[in-house]
Amino acid sequence: MRIISGSHRGKQLIAPRTLPVRPTTDFAKESLFNILNNYYYMDSIKVLDLFAGTGNISYEFGSRGCPDITCIDSHIGCIQYIQKTALALSYPIEAIKSDVFTYLERTLSKWDVIFADPPYEMSLEELTRLVSLVFDRALLSPDGILIIEHSAKVSMGEQPYFDQERRYGGTTFSFFEHSKS
Repeated sequence: MRIISGSHRGKQLIAPRTLPVRPTTDFAKESLFNILNNYYYMDSIKVLDLFAGTGNISYEFGSRGCPDITCIDSHIGCIQYIQKTALALSYPIEAIKSDVFTYLERTLSKWDVIFADPPYEMSLEELTRLVSLVFDRALLSPDGILIIEHSAKVSMGEQPYFDQERRYGGTTFSFFEHSKS
């Protein structure tokens, strides 16, 4: 994986092969950040990265100057890799080992961007639960956005708060906002 833009633009990162991950492709990631650049100034937002895996998305936010990034993953190897990489890159990333659903049920924080990249085999019911937890618990700032990366075989367009989806090959990003309820 590589960092697309910002202070570490072009930097290649090699995650251990033993991690159970499927990093977002560079093409999809670049397209996602082109969209996000129209919504936010990266140097003034708070980001939550769920099912963080290698931290690929978080490093992109960090490289672009995001001052507050929290990563959640249930795999200790992923958390250790994120902590090590964030330290080496001097990124303000807090990596927490937790089940994502448990974390969302307990946290009191709010974020401008919540990005979730769950396993592609996650059921539509579980993806719906993810959306419900974020909005029922008011975890987004008023202008915040939830983005869920999922298989292009799944459609989330009927969910509350759904705004739009963008497809890049087998990857889909579904966007959810307060104003779309």
